[in-house]
Amino acid sequence: MTTDTSAKQSTRENVERLFKTGGHFAQLKSRRHPSMKPFIVGSKSKVEIFDLAKTDAQLAKAKEMMAAFAKEGKIVLFVGGKSEVAPAIKDAATRIGQPYVAGRWLGGTISNFPEIKKRIDHLADLIQKRDSGELAKMYTKLERVFIDREIERLETRLGGLTDLARKPDVFVIVDTRHEAHATKEARDARIPVIGVMSSDCDLHDATYPIVVNDASRETVKLILSELTEAYEEGRKA
Repeated sequence: MTTDTSAKQSTRENVERLFKTGGHFAQLKSRRHPSMKPFIVGSKSKVEIFDLAKTDAQLAKAKEMMAAFAKEGKIVLFVGGKSEVAPAIKDAATRIGQPYVAGRWLGGTISNFPEIKKRIDHLADLIQKRDSGELAKMYTKLERVFIDREIERLETRLGGLTDLARKPDVFVIVDTRHEAHATKEARDARIPVIGVMSSDCDLHDATYPIVVNDASRETVKLILSELTEAYEEGRKA
């Protein structure tokens, strides 16, 4: 089998995998951002359809970059707060030991990082003292109830960032339109973004866009699995 034939076969297989997860479904035409027109090949029941061969090429580029980031020891921040994708965000980041935000983005996470870092360190300190039994020695039962509530509140907002020692080098964002605040902070800080994005997103919000159905759990899981696998391979290299 020639190299060209092998590449075409690989593309067909990748497209089929994306298709089976529903990755080809875009948004209604009325919701499409102008920058997404080149990725649309048709429509079905008023829902537009993505050209998954182009998606596969974008994914290949993003995987190449993830491997390179891993080799360089870059910190990759995974962001995706929609209920249908949040578990996949947490699982993907945890798999490769990277930070994540799988809930509501906390404004200033990047633009006001020193202040956010104080909160992260405070949370880590409380958790350490709780788990070591130190809080039980220092506070009454009632006081510990209030501290536990504070820990729960902070974990909801910052739980995926407890090991974040500095600003991330790269973002992986699922649905840049939904995560507009995170996207803007990344752009303002000139941090590259790998964006898993549907047709209602602005293509220019991602440095490395992956145009696909960003509302499908299975599609997002597949994309994130590919990206984290590439990161692991890059780290081994």
